Amino acid sequence: MGLIARIIAIVAGLAGGTIFSQAPEFAQQYRQRIGGAIDELRVIVEDFNRQAAEHHLDRQQALSAYAQSSDDFLRDRGVSMQSTITRYETLQSQQLHLGTPVAKPFVLLGNADDVVFANTWRDFVPGVPVSFAGLVWGAIGFIGGWAVAALLGLGARRLTRTRRGVATGPGT
Repeated sequence: MGLIARIIAIVAGLAGGTIFSQAPEFAQQYRQRIGGAIDELRVIVEDFNRQAAEHHLDRQQALSAYAQSSDDFLRDRGVSMQSTITRYETLQSQQLHLGTPVAKPFVLLGNADDVVFANTWRDFVPGVPVSFAGLVWGAIGFIGGWAVAALLGLGARRLTRTRRGVATGPGT
């Protein structure tokens, strides 16, 4: 590997490391947002549960009362409330599964809430990766970036050799 190729590979590795080192920070900001969403949904769900209990109903009975109503508005409101409860429970479950710092980005990629993810991405502020997870992800990105640059360099070298061989021909 020539000097220029090594420099390109190192720069690509550093770029990959810098980008990947932000994964734990993004996951942390996502976790904070999901916590805020859960807090707000909890107020709504607990209020619904309290009102149902005041009328001697559990949550499911109250939702069934909405569903059985002859009024379109009340049926739609019941569907909306069921969606709110489902989202609340889904976000709570996701929050519990945001385990170790190194694994959080993987959990996020496989099971992120679209709205929370989009808003986190919109407002994301990169952080300095001084945590262990940041260093691990930075190393993964460095190795990945370096490997991609090295493979591209290898491919470019083979392409150049092939072209030289075609240009000069076998008998020249």
